[in-house]
Amino acid sequence: MRYRQYLTKPLLEDNPITVQILGLCSALAVTRSLRPALIMAASVFCVLVFANLAVSLLRGIMPRSIRLILEVTIIASAVIVVDETLKAYAPDISQVLSVFVGLIITNCIVLGRTEAFAMRHGPLESVADAAGNGIAYGAILILVATIRELLGAGSLLETPLLPTLADGGWYRPNEMMLYAPSAFFIIGMLIWAIRAWRHGAHETQEATPLHLKYQEAGS
Repeated sequence: MRYRQYLTKPLLEDNPITVQILGLCSALAVTRSLRPALIMAASVFCVLVFANLAVSLLRGIMPRSIRLILEVTIIASAVIVVDETLKAYAPDISQVLSVFVGLIITNCIVLGRTEAFAMRHGPLESVADAAGNGIAYGAILILVATIRELLGAGSLLETPLLPTLADGGWYRPNEMMLYAPSAFFIIGMLIWAIRAWRHGAHETQEATPLHLKYQEAGS
């Protein structure tokens, strides 16, 4: 049950982007289209899982005074492997992502999960936590990229879905969606929507008429 909670809690209740407001740089920069967003989501997922697992396994022998240095070294090693793999097998995507893959090293989500969770929990729990946060992070990237590419170019994964005026269709692409500020506004609306939903859910659970409270107290 607790492993399921580690996987599902970050999706809405504790999402690293929309609730914790972490990892916004990549969310703003790589979501112009769906393909780089998918690659970035997969890269962060792999780095998160590896880093959490490695730190959890080594937490008993890590000197407390240099644990942050060791955690960053572990994360950097995973990022280098991911970066070199992208350069070898997806050079076009690697150029699009450019410095943002390297910035995974300083991504607050990755370092935060290793320090706050993996240093205090076992390997299986740490992997579940990393997977949950990686999926939650990737879900927001994919959602934002889908909205931006579909409305901005009328396509997904560079495959036309909405017939544009240039091709004799009816859809006029909203080019504003292809600029970084659009991602800022979309993420802002997601943050507002999720926080409003959470607030309403808490009110629904906690709202008890006063006369029922008095009856419960009297009984």
